[in-house]
Amino acid sequence: MTSRRYRANTRRKANEGKPSESGSAVFREPDFVLVGMVRRPHGLRGEVQVSIETDFPERLQPGVKLFLGEGHTPVTIRSARAIDNGLLLSFENFPDRESLAHIRNAPLFSRVEDSPPLPPGQYYRYQLMGLTVSTDTGEELGLLTQVLETGANDVYVVRSPVHGEVLLPAIDDVVLEVDIAAKRMRVHLLPGLLPEAKDGG
Repeated sequence: MTSRRYRANTRRKANEGKPSESGSAVFREPDFVLVGMVRRPHGLRGEVQVSIETDFPERLQPGVKLFLGEGHTPVTIRSARAIDNGLLLSFENFPDRESLAHIRNAPLFSRVEDSPPLPPGQYYRYQLMGLTVSTDTGEELGLLTQVLETGANDVYVVRSPVHGEVLLPAIDDVVLEVDIAAKRMRVHLLPGLLPEAKDGG
């Protein structure tokens, strides 16, 4: 499910910052985003079932280059057709069922630079990671480190040195401004959102 402020085009590794020597998380834009998961071969002509992990499945068309597995092996889509629970894809250099056996359950990626532009007010998850979150009263809460998908709306997880883990619903009443270029987010704290400050002792 998507919200006005977030598009779920990438659901893998974009949540995770690598710890620096100081112990704080360091975020950088990923090179690849997850767009699908290879499931199992279908038929005898080299087709494979793929679950969709992108808001833009229409991008997965013949001739499109993707990257397979953790090693990001380049593959080119040879054919694509929709099924009830995803897509049936075939790839160049994978001519039959036997050639697909070793790629079962492998992730399919595209390059971040190939991601479609989003309308104003919508963001890819990786763009939100590491934003400095401040309140409309001027308090700096901490860094946005994770996006949780819920049934109603997404929830932003902010790691605060003062308040610990702060959970902010991604709704207009809370998220007032997102500045991707400046790596900042301004929020309004509704009653009950801020946990008790941790005892420094």
